[in-house]
Amino acid sequence: MVSPPWPLRFLLIFLSLLNAVSAIKFTLPAYRYPPQKCIWNVAHNNALVIVTANVGPGANQRVDIEIVDSGPNRNIYLSKKGIKGETRLAITTHAEGEVGVCLRNYIEGGSTDESSKLSRVVDLDIDIGADAVDYNAIANQESLSGLETEMRKLEGLVKEVVDEMNYLKKREERFTGTNFSTNQRVQNFAWFTIISLAGLGVWQIFHLRAFFKRKYLID
Repeated sequence: MVSPPWPLRFLLIFLSLLNAVSAIKFTLPAYRYPPQKCIWNVAHNNALVIVTANVGPGANQRVDIEIVDSGPNRNIYLSKKGIKGETRLAITTHAEGEVGVCLRNYIEGGSTDESSKLSRVVDLDIDIGADAVDYNAIANQESLSGLETEMRKLEGLVKEVVDEMNYLKKREERFTGTNFSTNQRVQNFAWFTIISLAGLGVWQIFHLRAFFKRKYLID
C-alpha cells in the first residue's frame, strides 16, 4: 500500500480536526421515570450520522435511545428500546441544525427501589459527515489504492469545509439582512416620533392661542 506524502498527511490531519466527531463515556443512572440525557452535535443538511452506543451490563434496567433534531417540534429520526451491548444506528439529516442522541435508563423487572442507585455505563461514539463514511469498504468495493483512498477522504473533508463556509456565508447574509431591517425600522420609528412630537407641539400652540383668546388674555 502506497503511503500518502507528508503534505497530504498534514492536510488530512488538519481537516479531520475541523470535522464533527463526538465520543463520550458516561454513567447513566436508572429511575422508574428517568429523564433524558441528550448529547447534541451540529450537523448540516443531508449529512450522514452514525451513532455507535456500547451499553454496559445492568440487571433490571432497560436503556432506550432516540435520535432527534433541535427543531421546535423535536422531530424523531429514530427510536429504539432496550438496546444492549454495541448498537449501531445511522440516519441522514434533512435540515441544518443540531442532532441530539437521547438516552433513558428505566428500572424494570422486580426492582422497585430507586435508592439502590442502579446505573449502566454507556460508551457513545457519534460520527458526522465524512467521518461516518466507511472508506475501507469503498476501497475494497472499487479496488482503490491507499493513496486513492486517502484522496477520497480528502475530497469528503474538503466538501464538508466548503459546505461549512457556504452555511456561514448564508448565516452572515441573513444576519446582515436582519440588521439592516432592524436599523430601517428604528429609523422609521424615530422619524415618526419626531413628526408626531412636532405635530403635537403645533397643535398645542394653536390650542393655547385659541384658549387665551376665549379668555380675552390676548388679541
